[in-house]
Amino acid sequence: MSTTGFNSQNGAGGGQAYANGPSQNPVALQQPPGVGYGMTHQAPYNLMQPKAPMPPGPGLYHSGPYQPVPPVSSYQSSPPVSSYQAPPGQPLLTRPPMGGPLPHTPPQSASPSPGPRMPPAQATPPPPAVSSNSYYPNAQQQQPPMAHAWQYGTAPPPMGAPPPMNTPSGGPVANHVNLPASSTAPPQSSTAYSSPPQGPVSHNATQPPGPGMPPTSLHGYTHPGTAPPPMNPMPPHTYQPGRPPYGPPPTGPPPTMKPAPPPTGPPMGSATPPPPKADGTMAGNGPQTPNTYNHVDNKMAGPPQSGPPGRQLGHYPSLPPGYQNTSAPPSSASPMHPPMPTATQPYTQAPQPYQQPSAGPGPAQLSPSLAALSLQSSTPEALRVVNLLQERNLLPPGPIPAPTPCLPQDLQKINCNPEVFRSTLTSIPQTQSLLNKAKLPLGLLLHPFKDLSQLPVVTSSTIVRCRSCRTYINPFVSFLDQRRWKCNLCYRVNDVPEEFMYNPVSRSYGEPHKRPEVQNATIEFIAPSEYMLRPPQPAVYLFVLDVSHNAVETGYLNMVCQSLLDNINALPGDSRTKIGFITFDSTIHFYNLQEGLSQPQMLIVSDIEDIFLPTPDSLLVNLSECKELVQDLLKSLPNLFEKTMETQSALGPALQAAFKLLSPTGGRMSVFQTQLPNLGVGALKSREDPNQRASAKDIQHLSPATDFYKKLALDCSGQQVAVDLFLLSAQYCDLASLGCISRYSAGSVYYYPSYHHAHNPAQVERFQKDLKRYLTRKIGFEAVMRIRCTKGLSIHTFHGNFFVRSTDLLSLPNVNPDAGFAVQMSIEENLLDMQVVSFQAALLYTSSKGERRIRVHTMCLPVVNSLSDIFAGADVQAITGLLASMAVDRSVSASLSDARDAMTNAAIDSLASYRQSVLTIQQPGLLAPACLRLFPLYILALLKQKAFRTGTSTRLDDRVFAMCQLKYQPLAYLMLMIHPALYRVDDLTDEGALNINERTIPQPRVQQLSVEKLSREGAFLMDAGMVIYLWVGRNCNPNFLTQVLGVPNYTAVPQNLYLLPELDTAESQRTRAFIGWLRDQRPFFPTLHVIRDESQLKANFMQNMIEDRTESALSYYEFLLHLQQQISK
Repeated sequence: MSTTGFNSQNGAGGGQAYANGPSQNPVALQQPPGVGYGMTHQAPYNLMQPKAPMPPGPGLYHSGPYQPVPPVSSYQSSPPVSSYQAPPGQPLLTRPPMGGPLPHTPPQSASPSPGPRMPPAQATPPPPAVSSNSYYPNAQQQQPPMAHAWQYGTAPPPMGAPPPMNTPSGGPVANHVNLPASSTAPPQSSTAYSSPPQGPVSHNATQPPGPGMPPTSLHGYTHPGTAPPPMNPMPPHTYQPGRPPYGPPPTGPPPTMKPAPPPTGPPMGSATPPPPKADGTMAGNGPQTPNTYNHVDNKMAGPPQSGPPGRQLGHYPSLPPGYQNTSAPPSSASPMHPPMPTATQPYTQAPQPYQQPSAGPGPAQLSPSLAALSLQSSTPEALRVVNLLQERNLLPPGPIPAPTPCLPQDLQKINCNPEVFRSTLTSIPQTQSLLNKAKLPLGLLLHPFKDLSQLPVVTSSTIVRCRSCRTYINPFVSFLDQRRWKCNLCYRVNDVPEEFMYNPVSRSYGEPHKRPEVQNATIEFIAPSEYMLRPPQPAVYLFVLDVSHNAVETGYLNMVCQSLLDNINALPGDSRTKIGFITFDSTIHFYNLQEGLSQPQMLIVSDIEDIFLPTPDSLLVNLSECKELVQDLLKSLPNLFEKTMETQSALGPALQAAFKLLSPTGGRMSVFQTQLPNLGVGALKSREDPNQRASAKDIQHLSPATDFYKKLALDCSGQQVAVDLFLLSAQYCDLASLGCISRYSAGSVYYYPSYHHAHNPAQVERFQKDLKRYLTRKIGFEAVMRIRCTKGLSIHTFHGNFFVRSTDLLSLPNVNPDAGFAVQMSIEENLLDMQVVSFQAALLYTSSKGERRIRVHTMCLPVVNSLSDIFAGADVQAITGLLASMAVDRSVSASLSDARDAMTNAAIDSLASYRQSVLTIQQPGLLAPACLRLFPLYILALLKQKAFRTGTSTRLDDRVFAMCQLKYQPLAYLMLMIHPALYRVDDLTDEGALNINERTIPQPRVQQLSVEKLSREGAFLMDAGMVIYLWVGRNCNPNFLTQVLGVPNYTAVPQNLYLLPELDTAESQRTRAFIGWLRDQRPFFPTLHVIRDESQLKANFMQNMIEDRTESALSYYEFLLHLQQQISK
């Protein structure tokens, strides 16, 4: 078994040293067998101690954790002997019969002596004695950490440096900031893309910490019946104002409406500060901070709301054959979000009144406010004990909001929007040992370039930063007086520059703490010239198009050319924008678009072994000067290759040519490919064995077959070129290899399997909508991003599409508003004298108009010293998103089964820690805190997700694309791909509907993903992120068939229906409005498929029924029993 660490880089397989990807300092890539990950402090938490195998039911799971049983028909009419009993009246929607009834508790496997599964406290554990993938290779002997042992929060130890790849020429890389010597980043080596760092990124400064604040308890929980003060969410995407951020639709009114009267009953939210008093101060007995930053109260705070009343509990019978059906928890009438803030206006308006005295302390002088956060007498809702084996209805009726950190209200009010920046733990443990004990991952999820409808932009000749650690001034620094401020990351005291004394908003002097930079957690600066190493580059777009016979056959070329013609005036840019085109089959074709030519001139280079540019000056042309020639070319291109019989594809040489063309300026390369490249450099052979698609054993070929595409991507990154790959193919294309070109150049991958203009109209519609968004969305060029955190914390692994240029500097040749990133963190020094810690992400980029800009996001979180506080602040969705990224890396560096084991053990370990260390009264059952009640469900959903599932036929490219999505998509869009939302839509009403832009959007409640929730009399909509299914029951309400689908009866429903007819009926309008509203919540376009019992896609729909048993995977109930069995050992 491989002992490759989980820190292996984005494309690394089996310990191969790759200098990039989800890694900080690219270290610890070649570990000797048995070396643990990051045994640098105390014995770190080892998430993947080997454990007992999955419960072997009768004839089930005989050789590994998840093994297929002999196939059985999915839905038979014989009486089921399985997890769920179908309700009466639905005899045909029963579960598949299995080998025999399962006992209540799965049989115990051989197990070691009970006790906490912590690794031995030694710097380097001995190598494993047994190499096996079962949880307990040797039942009598406690094993040292195995390769599938995740360790949260510990940085990998520095090992040898990875070999340099494709060394660029020395000298500075264009347009990147050379930070002063006081910066935390080590000096950059010019000999390789990634110089070997000396250890994990730590944010230390020589300045001693400031005066310690009095220690306070940071529980700060509410009494029942109260609710958190509303957060300050940023409005969503500009192209759809007023929508909630993610997930299934909320049940309350829209964000812009006034909140409904709050219902009574115990709160359902997460751990929250005490409610504000009438004067805005915090409840408690300590002195109050003098009305700090209260001037935005009226803009951001709605009335306190409380959640829905306590849910009615179902219970399980003594045997697992069926959950009792219980009534769903009542839906809350309170809105998901408070009214949208209006505080961030352009700074040209009249002065606003401020109530804060100019000499008052800044918000980071926290002791008085935090002293008020003493522990309340009641248990917070987040820690309410839930017995997962008894509570059936765990899904809330609408979207799950991010938990609110336990901060004083004045701080929380200005904290960063969780859609942009959120942490897996909203309460940061004081020490690494406390984090190890909690067995929860610590990391950050970012969506740094997200479209924001309100973004404060500051033009200033002086950008105020800490002289020591280069942190940008932000709302969480403290002003010692008018002339001095203390950095919230390294605690250095800095002088306030003279220019900063003037406030452009209020046009007053002497109030630096009221400047917009200190009032907004997200802000954008227009950077002065010292932030440039060369003049800002123009927007440059190069399109590289496959024109082989296979490509022409799909008809994609017409769509690309037509879309470009339609949107050519909407391409982001200015008068300097450049554009160019390359087409390729077995040769490379360039297009001379020089001004003055009567028509475009095609130049063919057939020597693909030694590629050159036939005329370097006129292949990339100014768009505004040569627009007519460009339009002529786009109109003629589809016809040029109509009759081609060329079947070969020289993608590698075409990419080399495109790189040569873009190198002088940088820019964006958009590559369209429809088959496996088979000519010239980068040629690939098919590695997929279709017979192995459903194998329950390990999946092969998840890592690249060649390093050509990665090396080229690193060259591109060095020259500020990003590559976006559009893959439109019915055959295997080796996305594992091709995807490297985008991953390491900060591009993105779009995948349209089985694309064909005539045979697959749903894909055509999706491609068209995605292209429009791609061509017209905002873009940043020649960008770099750095994430800083308070002294004592360190960042050690990155996830996303980028190249790590130095230990903590991400190179992003392009940055787009749809890209997400994640980082893992550890606690290097105890945070004993700190009340709060801060995190800051700074993104420096060139706008399409040629402005150098810096977008800065700052987040503040409390530090706690008890396990119960850590659990109370756990963000279950963020934890799931980070684990998904970690599991993708593990699949590539070790094996898919390792990754699956690691995810299962993540749930086992965190719930075991909660049971042992937080619960005071031990009770039977599988117990979880309310804030983690969905964690086992999300882990099971990941195990059944296309990226990680086994035993189900999955094309290799489909699997690899799912893995790309898990690493790249922002959390808001990712959660639907992990756990789809199911709604009943044949009885939509206006009750509780949203009203957006004079459209009424119904809000059906979210159903559990189980066949028992389906009814033959109904129609059900499943939103799975990239695709939406509308399942129509055989006995569906005739009214729905006629009024929504426009057909007289069930048999008349077309087999491949992907568009709903626009009928002039209330039912049709409601259904279309709801689907349109779901689609508007994401930047990509999900296809709609109407399916009935005979549809080919019914299997895809049923595979998303996560709570049901399949031939190769456990049901949710069986999974819970397995977790309970492991925890109780």
